[in-house]
Amino acid sequence: MKVCIAEKPSVAREIAEILGARTRREGYIEGNGYQVSWTFGHLCTLKEPHDYYPGWKQWNMFSLPLIPPRFGIKLIENNQAYEKQFKIIEALIQNADEVINCGDAGIEGELIQRWVMLKAECKCPVRRLWISSLTEEAIRDGFKSLKDQTAYQNLYEAGLSRAIGDWLLGMNATRLYTVRYGQNGHVLSIGRVQTPTLALIVKRHKEIENFKPEAYWELKTVYRETTFSSTQGKFARKEDGEEALRKILDKPFTITDTTRKKGNEAPLRLFDLTSLQVECNKKFSFSADDTLKLIQSLYEKKVTTYPRVDTTFLTDDIYPKVPQILKGLVDYPALTAPLLSAAKIPKSKKVFDNSKVTDHHAIIPTGVAAHNLMDNESKVYDLVARRFIAAFYPDCEFSTTTVLGEVEDVKFKVTGKQILKPGWRVVFEKETDKEGKEGEAESDEVAVLPDFVKGESGPHKPDFMEKWTTPPKLYTEATLLRAMETAGKLIEDEELRDALKENGIGRPSTRAAIIETLFKRTYIRKERKNLIATPTGIELIDTIQEELLKSAELTGQWEKKLRQIEQGAYKAGDFINELKEMIALIVANVRKDTTYRKIT
Repeated sequence: MKVCIAEKPSVAREIAEILGARTRREGYIEGNGYQVSWTFGHLCTLKEPHDYYPGWKQWNMFSLPLIPPRFGIKLIENNQAYEKQFKIIEALIQNADEVINCGDAGIEGELIQRWVMLKAECKCPVRRLWISSLTEEAIRDGFKSLKDQTAYQNLYEAGLSRAIGDWLLGMNATRLYTVRYGQNGHVLSIGRVQTPTLALIVKRHKEIENFKPEAYWELKTVYRETTFSSTQGKFARKEDGEEALRKILDKPFTITDTTRKKGNEAPLRLFDLTSLQVECNKKFSFSADDTLKLIQSLYEKKVTTYPRVDTTFLTDDIYPKVPQILKGLVDYPALTAPLLSAAKIPKSKKVFDNSKVTDHHAIIPTGVAAHNLMDNESKVYDLVARRFIAAFYPDCEFSTTTVLGEVEDVKFKVTGKQILKPGWRVVFEKETDKEGKEGEAESDEVAVLPDFVKGESGPHKPDFMEKWTTPPKLYTEATLLRAMETAGKLIEDEELRDALKENGIGRPSTRAAIIETLFKRTYIRKERKNLIATPTGIELIDTIQEELLKSAELTGQWEKKLRQIEQGAYKAGDFINELKEMIALIVANVRKDTTYRKIT
């Protein structure tokens, strides 16, 4: 008998139907030589401190650092449904000829299922189902290409290292700071990812709080209903600007040069999880956690592919499937028709690149008809579908016009942009949706300029304005996700962002949960879209003197090592030993602190 273990009952039902297992049993489905069971996400967890030594139950400085001689796992306690389901899985495994791990195809899914099999003392051969969507075709193809679980050993070791690292830092640092600086029973929660993320928000709060606005002046003039700006930019001294203003008063404005340059703009990248969360936060004010739940639901409804991904590329083997996927997008016939009627769908290196894909490709539609979606699910699906369609449209062609002018020796400039051929932009043309809001893409076009001729001259209206520098903006979930992705460096350029992804804080699949944890701990709060550090959050970061605990860059380096473990380029044991040494150093330093400040 082959025992399949899925991560959720709904996924187990899909797999069982395709395998021909249709007899319902308690906790599993049986038939055609298969028994298909399921977990409920995590059934097991790492043991708690008191599971190793009873004395570790008490929170005190003397027992720190808590470093078990060997880490162990246990069933999640006080949940009868979990205990009952585990016993069913355990019995099935004991009598199995083979186990097929059908968990979510990612680092967390690998860890969840491995722990269950480890706890059940699985002795039989184990193979792995690795799929990027839950369509019938994907599941059938996945069962044709099962691999021995040893092929995913590095992935498991990376997941285990992350879990142990989070335990070591979370258990020790939380107890250390709570005992040393907490009061009135208030727990000071510290984590490997949450604390550097909080530090980013607190740093931004202080930059705004300490910001001192400075005056500057701008000189502009309006000629033929077009606003030209002084090429000198901002005047730091009012007197300099006023002198330039005096020169140009009552003098004619002359066009000195006009240039027009044509350019191309490639389609927007396909979505990874972070970019989808950013877009949904910008457009719909969805939290990162909301978006993750919605795209996970769309995945389970078979209409989009695996969501917890960090790449915006597809593998070459997806290319032959593109026409069929496009045909399945029945709600977008006007947009898919030009692609399907073409002799050949274009294949771009900006979309298809095997070297940029590890476990899973970018999030795309599966081509399964998207019926009966909830309103918010429809919004997320629409973003994914349009982004996919646009990827196969031609570049947008535009021209950029730069016009130079001068009055006396004071020079001015204006730039305009004109769309010549919209290309992929037609996929995002403004349209009214059910709620009456303007749809998909916000235009970033600069106003089209009148035709100017070099040497022409005429009257103009100068304007000399005082302005003030503005503080940095508060983080929104969208900008915080981008900062986490690049270890605190706010970078707009997509290729530069890609280069820093390896050093990001956390993973796409965990960042939403980290932000939610900061809310639950009351370290941050939300005002409209803005994330604001609370007094407790600020006080905690101020109290932590150890850069190791709150540096986004250092945490990003740990995350990079976890990825190297996944790739077989770094040893899990070395990573854990580094964390143990770091914990011991932090404990020693806090013990030396002779101040007795308390965090309320």
